[in-house]
Amino acid sequence: MNRCLGFILACLLTGCVRFQPQPVSAIKSADDFEARTLSDDGLSRFLETNRAAADWPRTNWDLNALTLAAFYYHPDLDVARAKWAVTRAGEKTAGESPNPTVSVSPAYDTTTTIPSPWVVTASFDIPIETAGKRGYRMAQARHLSEAARLNIASVAWAVRSRVRQRLLELYTARETEALLKAQQSLQADNLRLLESQFQAGAISSFEVTQARIAADSTRLALRDAERQSAEARVQLASAIGVPFAALDGLALSFAGLSELPGDVPAGEVRRQALLSRADILTSLSEYAASQSALQLEIAKQYPDVHLSPGYEFDQGDNKWSLGLTVTLPVINQNKGAIAEAAAKRAEAAATFNALQAGVLGEIERALAAFRVALQKRGDTEEMRAHLLKQEKTGQAMLDAGETSRADLVALRLQLSASELARLDALAKSQQALGQLEDALQSPLGLSPSVWQKSPRFSKTNKVAAHP
Repeated sequence: MNRCLGFILACLLTGCVRFQPQPVSAIKSADDFEARTLSDDGLSRFLETNRAAADWPRTNWDLNALTLAAFYYHPDLDVARAKWAVTRAGEKTAGESPNPTVSVSPAYDTTTTIPSPWVVTASFDIPIETAGKRGYRMAQARHLSEAARLNIASVAWAVRSRVRQRLLELYTARETEALLKAQQSLQADNLRLLESQFQAGAISSFEVTQARIAADSTRLALRDAERQSAEARVQLASAIGVPFAALDGLALSFAGLSELPGDVPAGEVRRQALLSRADILTSLSEYAASQSALQLEIAKQYPDVHLSPGYEFDQGDNKWSLGLTVTLPVINQNKGAIAEAAAKRAEAAATFNALQAGVLGEIERALAAFRVALQKRGDTEEMRAHLLKQEKTGQAMLDAGETSRADLVALRLQLSASELARLDALAKSQQALGQLEDALQSPLGLSPSVWQKSPRFSKTNKVAAHP
């Protein structure tokens, strides 16, 4: 008997998991972050895995490449993956069957020694789950795991959205800076011409003062654009999940940020979002989990069975027994837990309906803003085209001696102002496009199933499990 028990204990200890410490150091974590670069070999392999291979190190970082770099580095995705790993472990827990138990009770009878003073009782308890409880528990865990997996797509989209927004801000700041430098040069030329006219008595000092104030305002606006450009680089690095120094020397591509799609069919984008948005699919998975939870609580009305085979060595006699234990549901039939699970299912349904209504409202607002932005950009394009035509005519008249250089410079200043207005309209239309894509949770014109499946999200190659 002792050898048998020893063998059983040895087998149990052999199968046990041992604790492996994994200390977290704030200093090491900070050092690791500061060491991140966009020339990392692991990032190179990740880009190749996601079909974004190029000459390495890359000489041109566009939105797609920067987004994948953010998928590789950004800590928000690490958190989402960790949460998914927790729910996957929960699936294993839900699938485990209860262990049997064994109880050994040795006794010694001091009143006799023949045939044996020992009385040894060994009993087993073998639980048997009934009414499909294990299946419902596994289904609930599976739905929760799916919700966590889908949440990775939501987090990935939020990361991509921030990268796009920061890249757009950097593009806008740099373009504004270039336009303001050109405008500053024109204003300096205009101020020299006006001062010459003032000295000749052709104009009043008021016009010179106004030109000088305009030049000073442009110089201040240029400094503000330079500040915004520097801030946008820092925010872009933060959106990717790398230190600011990681962007030094990189050639950033703004391809596509000056282009806009045409009008968007409202019915098609609404259907696309309602069928494909990750947060809606997540909410549906959570509702399915609440359904399984209710089924589990209903199944708990039916008691589990406990088989209790036993053996007794009674002073030389071998005795066998078989017991059966069943909980009698006479005091409660689990109605409280059932009512609570039913209420949680109703809450999950209400949450889904509210989310769906909010998504529809978000899409309508984004569509309206995008259409207005397109119209405004069209107006600025027409104004710019008109001023370009006037500037060409003014140059021809100056060449023919029919107008003064001051008039042509004034016309070019109007054209410069229209360029700034056109850039502002472009930036706002791109922001509106970004809001519309956020409402759809996919790049406009690209099926969500394509963009959601493209990144390979596994922690070994830095991502895994996109839906």
